[in-house]
Amino acid sequence: MHCAQHCGPDRATSEAPVHITRRHGPPTSLVCGVRRPHERNLRQQILKFAHLCHERGLLVAKDGNLSVRLTDQLILCTQAGCHKGLLTEDELVIIDLKGNKVRGIGTPTSEMALHLACYERRPDVEAIVHAHPPMCIAHTVAGVSMAQCVLPEVLLTLGSIPTLHYERTGTNTLAEQVGEAIDKHDAVMMDRHGAVCVGKDLLTAFCNLETMEHTAKVLLAARQLGAVQELPADEAHALRTMGLERYGGPPSMMPSHCTNCSGCGRPSQAGLGPKADFTVARLSTPR
Repeated sequence: MHCAQHCGPDRATSEAPVHITRRHGPPTSLVCGVRRPHERNLRQQILKFAHLCHERGLLVAKDGNLSVRLTDQLILCTQAGCHKGLLTEDELVIIDLKGNKVRGIGTPTSEMALHLACYERRPDVEAIVHAHPPMCIAHTVAGVSMAQCVLPEVLLTLGSIPTLHYERTGTNTLAEQVGEAIDKHDAVMMDRHGAVCVGKDLLTAFCNLETMEHTAKVLLAARQLGAVQELPADEAHALRTMGLERYGGPPSMMPSHCTNCSGCGRPSQAGLGPKADFTVARLSTPR
């Protein structure tokens, strides 16, 4: 049940959380029956993963943004125009689910609509990392799909990695498109822009981002060495079934689709399609 319905519209944002001290691990807060890390810990996590994104070349300069659910009604996010490699706590802002600033200095990230669209479509999502992984972006610029059934680890954890058609950054149109895609995926690419990765926490979202960039590097190396060899449809089916049973998540490339797949030469949004004489593909959500 939604927090505002369970606790009342006023208590959803004003009720003080009950702090729980655990013998092992960081303290947590219990608000309306949902246990989340304490705000202090979430702030430290955003700084940690923002710095990691920059250190590992997954974003540069003042690109990208991160956010995490603070309560059912509040989001902790990076502010606009901050360098993620030098990010400090003063550059974090708290907003409500309509994008209004509740606390903090500066302006929330200009792409907050994108984050809010994901949180609205996926109540299970607790954290979002938007970054600009260069090899993934290169695939979108070249028009080369990353939705092929190639690496077992990707099928287990993500299923397929769709590339959404180009929309101007910071627009509601882009936010709506990403929200629709995140309804079925934990990681998506935006054409010529970057990646949006979600998860049950910031670590999971960051791991999804690393997996995407690693996949892009492997695909490029495979093409340089010869060609990308896809897994057989029955093996892709088995791996995705195993992944859904083991890790759960949205029905990205459901196993039943694999049995009808004849190759990913021109994959659909789900990452599946008929064989073709070329591997260039553009994935898009229905308009």
